Amino acid sequence: MSKVIKIKAEREYDVLMTEDWRHELVEIAKSRTRCAVILTQVMRDQIGNLEADDCEFSYYLIPDGEEGKSPASLLKLWNWLAAGGFTRSDLIVGIGGGAVTDISGFAAATYLRGIDWVAIPTSVAGAVDAAIGGKTGANLDYGKNMIGSFHSPITVLIDLSWFTTLSDRNFAAGLAEVIKCGFIRDEEILKRIQGQSLASIRSNNELVADLIYRSVAIKASVVGNDFKEGFEREILNYGHTFGHAVEQHSKYSLKHGECVSIGMAYMAHLQHSLGLITDEVHKLHFSILQGIGLPTHYKDGDWLELRAIMSRDKKSRGHSVRFVVISKIGITDRLTDVAQGELLSAYEKVCS
Repeated sequence: MSKVIKIKAEREYDVLMTEDWRHELVEIAKSRTRCAVILTQVMRDQIGNLEADDCEFSYYLIPDGEEGKSPASLLKLWNWLAAGGFTRSDLIVGIGGGAVTDISGFAAATYLRGIDWVAIPTSVAGAVDAAIGGKTGANLDYGKNMIGSFHSPITVLIDLSWFTTLSDRNFAAGLAEVIKCGFIRDEEILKRIQGQSLASIRSNNELVADLIYRSVAIKASVVGNDFKEGFEREILNYGHTFGHAVEQHSKYSLKHGECVSIGMAYMAHLQHSLGLITDEVHKLHFSILQGIGLPTHYKDGDWLELRAIMSRDKKSRGHSVRFVVISKIGITDRLTDVAQGELLSAYEKVCS
């Protein structure tokens, strides 16, 4: 049975949790002349050819992972769209994980100054985070998502059957974003995950659907109030300041969600040492994250390099690194001007 979550941003659109993404996409594509499907080779082999009345489907392959979000990859995609004669009345569809939907959305935002696009996330992380909210982007050598645009899709199609094909590592990495939603807004998410193993979660389709739905609903609410990340939307970056630094420092050898997990561990230590959270909330971070096999340590760290990367975080103001913090579960705030000794101490606990 399908569920719909409505998002109100620069446009209104639906996030549809469906059991048949193909049918839903075909219904959308019927009214278009051409449809550009952006995906990786693995996904191309998996989905075969799509058909929708007179709509012509063309397929563009990008590299796996963050390599697909490079400026070079983006330039090739723009040129392919232009060479193919795609117009403003045509459609772009991104089918894949967060990297695919990020670059698909950014191409849609910038080609001909904006054309419609549809996001079809095939990973847990993509479904609850990357494909929701209209943030699109590409990477630079100096950091992740440093170029981008706000450009909402016309529809997001979430088919839970995709997630059964994910490796345990990828599934757990996606749950990091779900856990983040629990800490910043919905304690019920944490209650439903606490004490569970990754295997017990994966075997419970009803639980997976509920966790996805709750997380998407949280992001829909936040985005509806703050589309362009003026203030409230920053709460979705809990754990991401240190996490993004780890992600770049590791040269993307770690999954995004694994880095977010390490970032939340860092924040747990930092907030606890500053007296912002209780012992119980501090311990809860580690019991939940470690309970499903997510990392909470980064032993390959280099503090000076990680600190430099954090200073380029988009939440930073001037020379101050700015963090999203929780005073208790579901209550968020911002933290700036933290003493260097406190930042270093939290790092040492994560990297010990």
